[in-house]
Amino acid sequence: MTASAPECVALAEGLREVRARTGLSLVALAERTAYSKSSWERYLNGKKPVPRQAVEALCATAGEPAGRLLALWELADAEWSGRARHSRPAVPPRPGPVSPPEATVGAVATAANAATAGAVATAANAATAATVATAGDVGGVTGAPGRARPWRLLTVGVGAAAVAAVAVAAAPSVLEPGAGHPTSLASPVLDPAPGCRGKTCEGKDPGPMSCALPGRVESLGPQRRTRTGAGVEIRYSDVCAAAWGRIWHAEVGDAIEVSAPGSRPRRVAVRNTADTGAYRFTMMVGGADRTGLRLCFIPADGTGRECFDY
Repeated sequence: MTASAPECVALAEGLREVRARTGLSLVALAERTAYSKSSWERYLNGKKPVPRQAVEALCATAGEPAGRLLALWELADAEWSGRARHSRPAVPPRPGPVSPPEATVGAVATAANAATAGAVATAANAATAATVATAGDVGGVTGAPGRARPWRLLTVGVGAAAVAAVAVAAAPSVLEPGAGHPTSLASPVLDPAPGCRGKTCEGKDPGPMSCALPGRVESLGPQRRTRTGAGVEIRYSDVCAAAWGRIWHAEVGDAIEVSAPGSRPRRVAVRNTADTGAYRFTMMVGGADRTGLRLCFIPADGTGRECFDY
């Protein structure tokens, strides 16, 4: 393992930045994820290889997209596994004389390669532009004009390479001789698998159940702003068929409660100053039916609740 490699250092720095924006201590972070306090200490300081699921769990806890950190993780993982040191491309052999029949086949192959190259270039350019935009928006950190931070350059490279690889892999299915139509893609297997679904999610934490991972959760309706300035919303996971409430920019003593027909209401309170700078989540209410969900805000001063129906 080469923990001091630039790729590993950039990942550890990115993890620390996201964790700082959660406002959570290592103990609180361990409570919300499947990883212990000591493991998080090693991950955040680059002392130990980080599981991909830990990166996803941290981003889910922070309520941020995971794309940038996962791109950094790909590069760091290549260093940890040693793949980066053994991935130099082989030198292609010099082409020899070609007989007339083979020349025809070669012309077809050249055309196919050109088409593939065009698709790869287009996909790579799109991925580069999209990744640069994401890196500028997600991180929340800006540098001096004209100077790119190392992790941004690494992210661009991974984004372009990933999309190019997809384009190259897809091209043979279209150009393969004798193929009447492109091959269909198999449904992806969820990794990690959700820990519950529907009523089995009742009263459980969406983080450890892998219901709050990026791509598995969405906001129901617009985010609401209470009269005290707190932000509240309902989050819903189709994969887990469950909902929960989320609150931020709240005051100590504020609380929210999420309820659904046939389910016990679930409440969470802002307990201390550290909670006021982080997202707080209720436990889940299960059910595939999104209708009838209600989120109520209960202010610390007890002057009356504000409820929102979905």
